[in-house]
Amino acid sequence: MTTENLIRVFSLTAISFLIAILWTPLLAHFLYKYRIAKQIRQRTWDGEPAKLFRKMHANKSGTPTMGGLLVWVTAAAVTVVFNLSRSQTWLPVFVLVASGALGFIDDFLNVRGVVRGLSIKIKFIFQFLIAGLGGWWFFYKLEFSQIRIPANELLGLPEFLDIGWAYIPLFILTVVFLTNAVNITDGLDGLSGGALAASFGAILGIALVQGQIGIAAFAGTIIGALLAFLWFNIYPARFFMGDTGAFALGATLAVLAFLTNSVLLLPIVGFVFVIEALSSLAQWASKKYLKRKVFLVAPLHHHFEAAGWPETKVTMRFWVIATVCATVGLVIGLI
Repeated sequence: MTTENLIRVFSLTAISFLIAILWTPLLAHFLYKYRIAKQIRQRTWDGEPAKLFRKMHANKSGTPTMGGLLVWVTAAAVTVVFNLSRSQTWLPVFVLVASGALGFIDDFLNVRGVVRGLSIKIKFIFQFLIAGLGGWWFFYKLEFSQIRIPANELLGLPEFLDIGWAYIPLFILTVVFLTNAVNITDGLDGLSGGALAASFGAILGIALVQGQIGIAAFAGTIIGALLAFLWFNIYPARFFMGDTGAFALGATLAVLAFLTNSVLLLPIVGFVFVIEALSSLAQWASKKYLKRKVFLVAPLHHHFEAAGWPETKVTMRFWVIATVCATVGLVIGLI
């Protein structure tokens, strides 16, 4: 890790932040002028009226969505123009843009009221296609088949575990899970953005130590754009991330974890996203099979809201958890 590399990484982070800040007024003007506001959820997954959710979030009605465009469009543009490490960045840029485009279509359909966004089935089909292409590329083109075991010496295990063709389904399931986990977490002003910045920060640190400067710089451009987004997304948000941002950033975080061979650290580095997704799954399973709720409202951040915590307190406490877990994951990844 040289001084030149550090300057390169943090210069691209700063450039991404500045570019995102500069074109935010243009994006905000467009979102407000054309009333790109996502419809507030009226019903739960099983068709019941979402009365408590509507009560907690009635004041958010009319706030524009698709703010995630600010992050992934900026990161993709800065990477294409300034980050010359093409072999390290083409695949994550493809996943970033493809997943962002899928989320954009979902947001657009929801905003226009043509339908309530893409159906769950259609979204999963396209997510699996994007992830499947990425998994195929990793296994057959990049010849990835080994998973690195963090802190292996302390555990008395080998450093790498070769899983052969099972690498592809692992890749697909991880990308699809994290894509939706980030989307589930994106429910309070600033929540997902702050947690994502911490997670990408851990990946940046791991990539730097590994000497993968192109990946570190790419993670930096995402962090820079995320910080600009957060400036306008913290409570009360001027606009929301939307599916276009959540899909793009969740999928890309997973891909960067595979590129740095730190996928086994994702449950720690992305702990907030994992626990949020699991809380929704637990609520679904409990209501379906036990006919009762585990949480007042799912996912977990809404449970704390319903229990009386102010939105800002929930968000900032989750930020603290995300930062601590990302730091712990980084340290374990460097052992």
